[in-house]
Amino acid sequence: METRAHCGSREFLTEMGGAVGGRGAAAEGRGTLMRVQHVATRRLLRYNPTRPAPEVSFRGASKSCHVRARELLPPSPQQPCHPLPMSTFLKKVKLNFIPAGLVLEKERGEMVSVINTVDTSHEDMIHDAQMDYYGTRLATCSSDRSVKIFDVRNSGQILIADLRGHEGPVWQVAWAHPMYGNILASCSYDRKVIIWKEENGTWEKTHEHTGHDSSVNSVCWAPHDYGLILACGSSDGAISLLTYTGEGQWEVKKINNAHTIGCNAVSWAPAVVPGSLIDQPSGQKPNYIKKFASGGCDNLIKLWKEEEDGQWKEEQKLEAHSDWVRDVAWAPSIGLPTSTIASCSQDGRVFIWTCDDASSNMWSPKLLHKFNDVVWHVSWSITANILAVSGGDNKVTLWKESVDGQWVCISDVNKGQGSVSASVTEGQQNEQ
Repeated sequence: METRAHCGSREFLTEMGGAVGGRGAAAEGRGTLMRVQHVATRRLLRYNPTRPAPEVSFRGASKSCHVRARELLPPSPQQPCHPLPMSTFLKKVKLNFIPAGLVLEKERGEMVSVINTVDTSHEDMIHDAQMDYYGTRLATCSSDRSVKIFDVRNSGQILIADLRGHEGPVWQVAWAHPMYGNILASCSYDRKVIIWKEENGTWEKTHEHTGHDSSVNSVCWAPHDYGLILACGSSDGAISLLTYTGEGQWEVKKINNAHTIGCNAVSWAPAVVPGSLIDQPSGQKPNYIKKFASGGCDNLIKLWKEEEDGQWKEEQKLEAHSDWVRDVAWAPSIGLPTSTIASCSQDGRVFIWTCDDASSNMWSPKLLHKFNDVVWHVSWSITANILAVSGGDNKVTLWKESVDGQWVCISDVNKGQGSVSASVTEGQQNEQ
């Protein structure tokens, strides 16, 4: 099972049920293999269509947190990919609430309480669920090839749109900044990226990108300061960047062979110049430099920078992991001199990468923790002082840097439970 948790402000998303396959399922003579991915876990299970899937709770932290489920094994002649048969699974998304003052409430034994359950009526596994910028709409996607949008204000659930356009399981959805209107991107095993837009209360497909040769696994919108730009990572090893140029037209740039075997995650750098809070002259327009990080099956994190001629160049290669990099997360910034990136891997390790001098571009890794199982996802809080980590130990843990520079686990959320435990001791951390 895989888990994805987004650490943020007030809301959590919880998904119940098994997320099966993704990127196609690997088949073998003795049965079908499946990967079930949820908030804190992802393990390789054998699929039994006669038995209901295990009930798994996703508890991530953020207004825009999401779970995405997909098989990360690339297609091969020996293990052909094919759609999985349907079985009996729960298809609900739960919205949870943590009171303000997360750490203080947690230390008093505060419980995570469910404030809403959304019955999506998807006909197959839900792979992703994301709240929009204002936290009033929920977008979900599923192996039933559909994308659905719900109005979830006042603990309700009103289906606004049922979007059909993909020809395979839909892995992930991403909301654009509302200054560009109501825009949603989705990516799928069918090798397509679809951009949907609401016009006069009706959602319609506004663009379809078909430039990849394999499953598109990750989509991420750039900071709104740069314009409407979407990064797309694919199993074909390439990363596409789609830029809206006006009048319904999109310019496409492609970074071929960005990662050997495949790209698993992309994350944009904040549109804030490092050190600008201190050094930027008052009233002077900042000099934005577009950058993003990517993680792949070559065990590498790569940093990409847009050159003056508009072409994308590999700026840095970060090496510390000994297995596939599952996720990368560039921390938000208010303009302090230090830039920070978190990464996690199949090797069970989470690293915090820091760069204190933008001119030298030297990044130093620090091991946050070595888990005994795969780590699937890392996500920063809005203020970048807390990191959420989810992995195969079936937990979501929250980490905070102490005054002496050490990262301390301040809470963990167990599978299927609403409680948030108090600070974890060093001995307990070693057992995770």
